[in-house]
Amino acid sequence: MRVGILGAGAVAYGTAAYLAQAGHEPILWSPSGKRTVELAAGTPLTATNAIEGVFKPGVASCCADAVVDADAVVIALPGYAHKMALEAAAPHVREGQPIIISSHMSFGALYLSKLLAARGVQASIIAWGTTLTTGRQSSLSEVNVMTVRQKLDLATVPESAIDAGQALCSKIFGDRFVKRDGLLAIALSNLNPQNHLGIALLNLTRMERGEDWGQGENVTPTVGRLIEALDLERLAIAKSFGLTVRTVQEHFSLSFHVPMGGVSEMNQEMHRQGRGGMGPKTVDSRYVLEDVPFGLLPTTLLGRLAGVPATLHESGITLLSAAYGREFSLENDLLSELDLKDMSVSALQRLTRAGYAPA
Repeated sequence: MRVGILGAGAVAYGTAAYLAQAGHEPILWSPSGKRTVELAAGTPLTATNAIEGVFKPGVASCCADAVVDADAVVIALPGYAHKMALEAAAPHVREGQPIIISSHMSFGALYLSKLLAARGVQASIIAWGTTLTTGRQSSLSEVNVMTVRQKLDLATVPESAIDAGQALCSKIFGDRFVKRDGLLAIALSNLNPQNHLGIALLNLTRMERGEDWGQGENVTPTVGRLIEALDLERLAIAKSFGLTVRTVQEHFSLSFHVPMGGVSEMNQEMHRQGRGGMGPKTVDSRYVLEDVPFGLLPTTLLGRLAGVPATLHESGITLLSAAYGREFSLENDLLSELDLKDMSVSALQRLTRAGYAPA
């Protein structure tokens, strides 16, 4: 199948390598055009570690080229680029075309539904709770894929498309998808923001100094306890909406193939197995710039709507805003387009299940 990939970072490259290895036809679009310049010139994409091989993905010169003839489209960009990518793709999406948001952040599926409804179009919008692969780009033509996740949570907008969405994703990416109870469950299943809050906040000077540091190794018992406490807030918010989501321990076990235990213990085992990864070497990291405004902020919004305040999440936003000298609570450009903060819980539940009605 032909799969358009909007993005050209580590997740996009890892996804392209997986698709090419599985016999599909990935085509990458870099919004700036800079990140795919080597691939466009004929340099192959080399993947190492969890995926090994040399591949020749296609390169789109514009967003339309990646979308128009695609059997499915994958959004594989940081949260702060989702609005731009969704607006670039929306004019070219056809009726019923599957659009996968990997990973879903900040109700981007609702924003895409709103854009398409204005055109009178309804597509199958598929939201993943996290990404298929993890890793780092070694260069503009190399990706080190740390892991290919065994299980991925999935929901669709509209909710009636869930069976077809799961079948499509399984056909393209393998039998690893677990249907979740609507978009709210997906919104509360993305654990990267809360995990990265604990990791970044308590290792901030390592990031600022540009040190080489093992991430799993430095999820020490104190960091692990903070992540576990953050997780309890997320689980309480999910419970208030009548939702069951995975715990952080279940997430680490399924994503990184380690036995269940405490968060620190599991990360130490990941480090011993060589899957703990390296921590960010700069404060200009997605662990903060993406995950705070586009991950933590939606969680706190849901907590306020449900009457279950996410005190630690909100404190993390405040502390990192002070440390960075910027107001992260004002940097989310998706929530401002949806105006969810004044919506009732029942109205939000209806909208996340049905999406916007086509004009």
